[in-house]
Amino acid sequence: MLAHLPMFAHPNPKKVLIIGGGDGGILREVLKHPEVEHVTMCEIDRVVIDVSKRFLPGMSCCFSNPKLNLFCGDGFEFLKKHKNEFDVIITDSSDPVGPAESLFGQSYYELLRDSLNENGVLSSQGESAWLHLGLIAHMVRFNRTLFANVRYAQSPVSTYPSGTMGYIVCSKSDIDVTKPSRMLSDDDVKRMKLRFYNSQVHSAAFVLPQFVKEEIEKK
Repeated sequence: MLAHLPMFAHPNPKKVLIIGGGDGGILREVLKHPEVEHVTMCEIDRVVIDVSKRFLPGMSCCFSNPKLNLFCGDGFEFLKKHKNEFDVIITDSSDPVGPAESLFGQSYYELLRDSLNENGVLSSQGESAWLHLGLIAHMVRFNRTLFANVRYAQSPVSTYPSGTMGYIVCSKSDIDVTKPSRMLSDDDVKRMKLRFYNSQVHSAAFVLPQFVKEEIEKK
């Protein structure tokens, strides 16, 4: 969902940036989209990629894809050097503590905004509303000062604490990220080998429990 929500919200995602995602799972899902021409991955820790190749072959199966440009380094520094460049940016980070804490702050999202082109869409790891609702509401509020459209989505992830994972999804233009720009038939879903995502699941992910909706809508 972290990959497919922005990829289907954007009408023609040719150029994609992944920040983090060293296990290769987001890369694998992004490359299922035939519109994609170039994918850049910025992963700070090369060891994560090497370990994933050894122990997670099902997730790390696309690192040799010719569409991939792999950069091992700091995402902040990479973004500063790439402006108005990407159709979609996906941040696949760890939890908002320790080294990854800065990836949940406003200065990071300002860099993301500046690296997107005029119709760009981004998605980021958005934690669980059962555990980090205050942080989620804070992120939604400051992103509404940066982007034309900001929404929070969630989906079941049984292995994550609380059983749900959230996503911050933003667009620079008036693209409605809650609606897929390309509707999938059952045959399309099978062809792309999508196990969870379909067009109906896309819209449903943005339907929130009332307590979550009220908290993130507070002024």
